[in-house]
Amino acid sequence: MAAQRRAQMVEETRAKLVQAARKAFAEKGYAAASMDDLTAEAGLTRGALYHNFGDKKGLLQAVIDQIDGEMLARLRSVQNRAKDPWQGFLDEYTAYIEMALEPEIQRIMLLDGPAVLGDPSQWPNQSACLQRTTKAIQALIDAGTVKPVDAEAAARLLNGTALNASLWIAAADNPYAVFARAVEAFRHLAAGLLRSGG
Repeated sequence: MAAQRRAQMVEETRAKLVQAARKAFAEKGYAAASMDDLTAEAGLTRGALYHNFGDKKGLLQAVIDQIDGEMLARLRSVQNRAKDPWQGFLDEYTAYIEMALEPEIQRIMLLDGPAVLGDPSQWPNQSACLQRTTKAIQALIDAGTVKPVDAEAAARLLNGTALNASLWIAAADNPYAVFARAVEAFRHLAAGLLRSGG
Protein backbone atom coordinates (compact mmCIF):
# COMPACT_ATOMS: atom_id res chain seq x y z
CA MET A 1 0.00 0.00 0.00
CA ALA A 2 2.86 2.39 0.84
CA ALA A 3 4.48 1.69 -2.54
CA GLN A 4 1.19 2.43 -4.29
CA ARG A 5 0.82 5.73 -2.42
CA ARG A 6 4.42 6.66 -3.24
CA ALA A 7 3.84 5.94 -6.94
CA GLN A 8 0.71 8.09 -6.82
CA MET A 9 2.67 10.95 -5.21
CA VAL A 10 5.37 10.69 -7.89
CA GLU A 11 2.70 10.88 -10.61
CA GLU A 12 1.07 13.88 -8.93
CA THR A 13 4.45 15.65 -8.69
CA ARG A 14 5.21 14.92 -12.35
CA ALA A 15 1.75 16.14 -13.41
CA LYS A 16 2.13 19.40 -11.45
CA LEU A 17 5.52 20.06 -13.01
CA VAL A 18 4.31 19.28 -16.54
CA GLN A 19 1.25 21.50 -16.09
CA ALA A 20 3.33 24.43 -14.78
CA ALA A 21 5.96 23.96 -17.49
CA ARG A 22 3.36 23.74 -20.23
CA LYS A 23 1.84 27.04 -19.10
CA ALA A 24 5.25 28.73 -18.81
CA PHE A 25 6.54 27.41 -22.15
CA ALA A 26 3.34 28.46 -23.93
CA GLU A 27 3.27 31.95 -22.42
CA LYS A 28 6.96 32.87 -22.27
CA GLY A 29 8.71 30.36 -24.52
CA TYR A 30 11.23 27.72 -23.48
CA ALA A 31 14.25 30.03 -23.22
CA ALA A 32 12.49 32.66 -21.10
CA ALA A 33 10.70 30.20 -18.80
CA SER A 34 12.38 30.24 -15.40
CA MET A 35 12.77 26.93 -13.61
CA ASP A 36 12.45 28.71 -10.26
CA ASP A 37 9.18 30.35 -11.33
CA LEU A 38 7.60 27.21 -12.71
CA THR A 39 8.59 25.02 -9.74
CA ALA A 40 7.20 27.70 -7.40
CA GLU A 41 4.01 27.77 -9.48
CA ALA A 42 3.74 24.00 -8.98
CA GLY A 43 4.49 24.36 -5.27
CA LEU A 44 7.61 22.21 -5.66
CA THR A 45 11.38 22.55 -5.62
CA ARG A 46 13.98 22.49 -8.36
CA GLY A 47 15.10 19.20 -6.86
CA ALA A 48 11.72 17.67 -7.71
CA LEU A 49 12.15 18.84 -11.30
CA TYR A 50 15.65 17.36 -11.61
CA HIS A 51 14.65 14.14 -9.87
CA ASN A 52 11.67 13.58 -12.18
CA PHE A 53 12.90 14.94 -15.51
CA GLY A 54 16.68 15.32 -15.28
CA ASP A 55 16.66 18.90 -16.52
CA LYS A 56 14.64 21.58 -18.30
CA LYS A 57 15.07 19.77 -21.61
CA GLY A 58 13.61 16.57 -20.12
CA LEU A 59 10.67 18.58 -18.85
CA LEU A 60 10.13 20.02 -22.35
CA GLN A 61 10.10 16.47 -23.73
CA ALA A 62 7.42 15.50 -21.18
CA VAL A 63 5.31 18.53 -22.15
CA ILE A 64 5.68 17.66 -25.84
CA ASP A 65 4.69 14.04 -25.14
CA GLN A 66 1.55 15.24 -23.36
CA ILE A 67 0.55 17.64 -26.14
CA ASP A 68 1.32 15.00 -28.76
CA GLY A 69 -1.01 12.54 -27.04
CA GLU A 70 -3.78 15.14 -27.03
CA MET A 71 -3.18 15.92 -30.70
CA LEU A 72 -3.39 12.22 -31.58
CA ALA A 73 -6.72 11.86 -29.77
CA ARG A 74 -8.09 14.86 -31.67
CA LEU A 75 -6.86 13.47 -34.99
CA ARG A 76 -8.47 10.08 -34.36
CA SER A 77 -11.75 11.84 -33.61
CA VAL A 78 -11.53 13.77 -36.91
CA GLN A 79 -10.82 10.57 -38.83
CA ASN A 80 -13.70 8.70 -37.18
CA ARG A 81 -16.21 11.38 -38.24
CA ALA A 82 -15.35 11.14 -41.95
CA LYS A 83 -17.73 9.65 -44.51
CA ASP A 84 -15.11 7.20 -45.82
CA PRO A 85 -11.50 6.13 -45.09
CA TRP A 86 -9.93 8.32 -47.79
CA GLN A 87 -11.78 11.41 -46.59
CA GLY A 88 -10.80 10.54 -43.02
CA PHE A 89 -7.19 10.26 -44.13
CA LEU A 90 -7.28 13.72 -45.76
CA ASP A 91 -9.25 15.27 -42.90
CA GLU A 92 -6.74 13.96 -40.37
CA TYR A 93 -3.80 15.51 -42.23
CA THR A 94 -5.68 18.77 -42.70
CA ALA A 95 -6.48 18.88 -38.97
CA TYR A 96 -2.82 18.18 -38.13
CA ILE A 97 -1.66 21.05 -40.35
CA GLU A 98 -4.39 23.31 -38.94
CA MET A 99 -3.16 22.69 -35.39
CA ALA A 100 -0.08 24.73 -36.36
CA LEU A 101 -2.35 27.78 -36.06
CA GLU A 102 -2.83 27.19 -32.31
CA PRO A 103 -0.44 29.38 -30.26
CA GLU A 104 0.49 26.66 -27.73
CA ILE A 105 1.26 24.08 -30.44
CA GLN A 106 3.09 26.68 -32.53
CA ARG A 107 5.36 27.78 -29.74
CA ILE A 108 6.03 24.48 -27.93
CA MET A 109 5.77 21.80 -30.63
CA LEU A 110 6.89 23.66 -33.75
CA LEU A 111 9.23 26.46 -32.67
CA ASP A 112 10.85 25.67 -29.30
CA GLY A 113 10.67 21.87 -29.55
CA PRO A 114 12.75 21.58 -32.73
CA ALA A 115 15.16 24.31 -31.54
CA VAL A 116 15.84 22.44 -28.28
CA LEU A 117 15.25 18.76 -29.10
CA GLY A 118 16.27 18.70 -32.77
CA ASP A 119 14.52 17.39 -35.88
CA PRO A 120 10.90 16.53 -35.00
CA SER A 121 10.87 13.69 -37.54
CA GLN A 122 13.37 11.93 -35.26
CA TRP A 123 11.36 12.32 -32.04
CA PRO A 124 10.27 9.03 -30.42
CA ASN A 125 6.56 9.71 -30.99
CA GLN A 126 7.13 9.94 -34.75
CA SER A 127 7.83 6.21 -34.98
CA ALA A 128 4.32 5.34 -33.75
CA CYS A 129 2.82 8.00 -36.03
CA LEU A 130 4.69 6.57 -39.02
CA GLN A 131 3.48 3.03 -38.26
CA ARG A 132 -0.10 4.25 -37.93
CA THR A 133 0.07 6.16 -41.24
CA THR A 134 1.71 3.21 -43.01
CA LYS A 135 -1.15 0.93 -41.88
CA ALA A 136 -3.75 3.47 -43.01
CA ILE A 137 -2.16 3.75 -46.46
CA GLN A 138 -1.88 -0.03 -46.75
CA ALA A 139 -5.58 -0.34 -45.89
CA LEU A 140 -6.40 2.21 -48.60
CA ILE A 141 -4.26 0.25 -51.07
CA ASP A 142 -5.96 -3.02 -50.08
CA ALA A 143 -9.37 -1.38 -50.54
CA GLY A 144 -8.40 -0.27 -54.06
CA THR A 145 -8.62 3.45 -53.21
CA VAL A 146 -4.90 4.13 -53.49
CA LYS A 147 -2.46 2.97 -56.17
CA PRO A 148 -0.23 0.03 -55.21
CA VAL A 149 2.71 2.04 -53.89
CA ASP A 150 5.16 1.29 -51.09
CA ALA A 151 3.01 2.18 -48.06
CA GLU A 152 5.95 3.08 -45.80
CA ALA A 153 7.53 5.32 -48.43
CA ALA A 154 4.21 7.10 -49.01
CA ALA A 155 3.70 7.48 -45.24
CA ARG A 156 7.18 8.96 -44.75
CA LEU A 157 6.68 11.43 -47.60
CA LEU A 158 3.20 12.52 -46.51
CA ASN A 159 4.21 12.84 -42.85
CA GLY A 160 7.26 14.87 -43.85
CA THR A 161 5.13 17.10 -46.04
CA ALA A 162 2.59 17.72 -43.25
CA LEU A 163 5.32 18.39 -40.69
CA ASN A 164 7.11 20.85 -42.98
CA ALA A 165 3.80 22.58 -43.75
CA SER A 166 3.21 22.95 -40.00
CA LEU A 167 6.70 24.33 -39.40
CA TRP A 168 6.18 26.79 -42.27
CA ILE A 169 2.85 27.96 -40.79
CA ALA A 170 4.29 28.34 -37.29
CA ALA A 171 7.15 30.54 -38.54
CA ALA A 172 5.05 32.59 -40.99
CA ASP A 173 4.16 36.27 -40.59
CA ASN A 174 0.63 35.41 -41.77
CA PRO A 175 -0.02 31.83 -40.60
CA TYR A 176 -3.63 31.74 -41.84
CA ALA A 177 -2.66 32.64 -45.41
CA VAL A 178 0.11 30.04 -45.36
CA PHE A 179 -2.29 27.43 -43.93
CA ALA A 180 -4.70 27.86 -46.87
CA ARG A 181 -1.87 27.51 -49.39
CA ALA A 182 -0.32 24.54 -47.61
CA VAL A 183 -3.56 22.57 -47.31
CA GLU A 184 -4.48 23.13 -50.94
CA ALA A 185 -1.06 21.94 -52.11
CA PHE A 186 -1.10 19.00 -49.69
CA ARG A 187 -4.47 17.80 -50.98
CA HIS A 188 -3.22 17.94 -54.57
CA LEU A 189 -0.11 15.96 -53.65
CA ALA A 190 -2.11 13.34 -51.74
CA ALA A 191 -4.61 13.00 -54.57
CA GLY A 192 -1.75 11.73 -56.73
CA LEU A 193 -1.96 8.49 -54.74
CA LEU A 194 -5.55 7.82 -55.77
CA ARG A 195 -6.37 5.22 -58.38
CA SER A 196 -8.00 6.73 -61.47
CA GLY A 197 -11.56 7.66 -60.69
CA GLY A 198 -10.82 7.24 -56.93
